[in-house]
Amino acid sequence: MLVRTRFAPSPTGYMHIGGMRTALFNWLWARHHGGQFILRIDDTDQARNQETALGPILRAFKWLGLNWDEGPEVGGPYAPYFQSQRGDLYRAAADRLLAEGKAYQDFSTKEEIDADRKQADREKRPYINIRRSLDLTDAQRQQFLAEGRPWVLRFQIPRDQKIVLHDLIRDQVEWDAALLPDPVICRADGSPLYNFATVVDDSQMQITHVIRAEEHLSNTPIQILLHQALGNPLPEFAHVPYVAAPGSKEKLSKRKIDQYRKNPQFQRMFQRGDEVFPKIGLTQPGQPGSAAFDPVMVEYYEKIGYLPAAVLNALGRIGWSLDEKTEILSLQTLVENFSLDRVVKAPAGLDPDKLYNFQGHWMKEFSLGPKVHHCLSFLVAAKLVAEPITPPVRDFVTKVVVAMGDRLKIFADILDAAFFFTDTFEIDEKNFDKRVRKEGVPALLSAFRQHLAELPDYSAASLEADLHTFCTARGEQSGTLVHAVRLSITGQAVGPGLYDCLVLLGRETVLTRIDAAVKRVA
Repeated sequence: MLVRTRFAPSPTGYMHIGGMRTALFNWLWARHHGGQFILRIDDTDQARNQETALGPILRAFKWLGLNWDEGPEVGGPYAPYFQSQRGDLYRAAADRLLAEGKAYQDFSTKEEIDADRKQADREKRPYINIRRSLDLTDAQRQQFLAEGRPWVLRFQIPRDQKIVLHDLIRDQVEWDAALLPDPVICRADGSPLYNFATVVDDSQMQITHVIRAEEHLSNTPIQILLHQALGNPLPEFAHVPYVAAPGSKEKLSKRKIDQYRKNPQFQRMFQRGDEVFPKIGLTQPGQPGSAAFDPVMVEYYEKIGYLPAAVLNALGRIGWSLDEKTEILSLQTLVENFSLDRVVKAPAGLDPDKLYNFQGHWMKEFSLGPKVHHCLSFLVAAKLVAEPITPPVRDFVTKVVVAMGDRLKIFADILDAAFFFTDTFEIDEKNFDKRVRKEGVPALLSAFRQHLAELPDYSAASLEADLHTFCTARGEQSGTLVHAVRLSITGQAVGPGLYDCLVLLGRETVLTRIDAAVKRVA
């Protein structure tokens, strides 16, 4: 059997981290078995769909390198892959169920249904449809239609059976069909509802495995019965636990962004976005600007400079493990080893700190040329470097990237080295006061400035030796001068090696900045 999985997002917003984890599991299952992964767009809810939302969803897949075998921009034998364009299939299936007596036109009014629900509540029993419309004569139905009376098409639940699901993650799950209300499968205009359209599509596209979030488990009995009524072979079902917010058992939700800003495990993510996004023309939620991104979205991690390998590593570890100890997982390793029997049943949380650590690992594995390329895109966006990129500029940025070393965790960190590209850099006032506005330090700085101006050898190795010799001759601790010089020329208390900074900035720039620091103290 050729394994065929699908992910079917609704184009109602940017790509949610939880949704992408589910998509990844589908993709991995298909690739592990040499099968096919289908991307289908469930856009039947026209009231919620956003035309601009599909692009970010597709970009998120492309950024992570999760290609799809059939779907938008690719096509395939079961096109179209947009539910809004598949109306003929739904109408044909609905007409068949209606003709076979497995569905019926329900003319019940809202008032009648509300009364039925209240009666069920009073009797402390589950609400089950009163199938009053089944008692209508053909003449009465025609009269209602002529009058323009609203109706919906309901699937008639066969209530004399148990529904048994052998879920690949949750084992056996059972439902009593007698307790299920007849679901609406089509509106009067023929447009399908989710459960019905999904069943028709999964069957027509020959989906073999439906791997989805656990909140869809409640839809499963209806879908099983619809498959049976249409004579479809049943796909295998696997319901994965939802992705929880950091340090919580609650589902990670876009609606709780303000709450997450107070979450200690999420604060660093939000803070970094607040620092970076305005510099590159983006903003955080709730702030004015052209676009907003937050850590619930896949796009956030792309925009702030994470590597796809790190995000995939983190997503692959949410609710799944290779063994008891392995944390670092490449996409190829995930493909080779993915299995549904190692997916946990309990909710699994997104861990921003673990993701950050994964990023640190994969950044070390990333080669220098592409690393420079990505850093340049941030420098250009922040208007610290102008396009077109000339060879001298690229060479300089390469030297800066090398100097930053492991301090370059995400590509946006290159903006912390803005002092290499502009004289209007920010100054850490607290540390400036502590390290430079200190008795004797301005005079020491001025003397060292003159020493630098006269040095015949202005190389990193020579500068380090000369600074220590200079301090020893004056009975000063070298650390005092190192901190003062660093703050004077970079504005920061920490950063790339001081001697690398001195060389990369160049003698004239260093002298000018030390002069400015001494003047600032005066």
